[in-house]
Amino acid sequence: MATRRCDGCNERTRIAGGISDFWSQAGGSSGGVTLELADGSEHFLCFECLDRLPEDRAVTAEDIEAL
Repeated sequence: MATRRCDGCNERTRIAGGISDFWSQAGGSSGGVTLELADGSEHFLCFECLDRLPEDRAVTAEDIEAL
């Protein structure tokens, strides 16, 4: 199982696919997504942090730092 740290909470988050899943034949879904934000920055967030982002405006790197 491959993991990556969430840019919001810094927790290890499962990433589906990748070479580790190939060899172990482990299935399952990812625990987060990579987003390209309005300011052009790119961040990986777990689904819990994704739910905490503002919905009333375009999200920026400052919002990620505030998590």
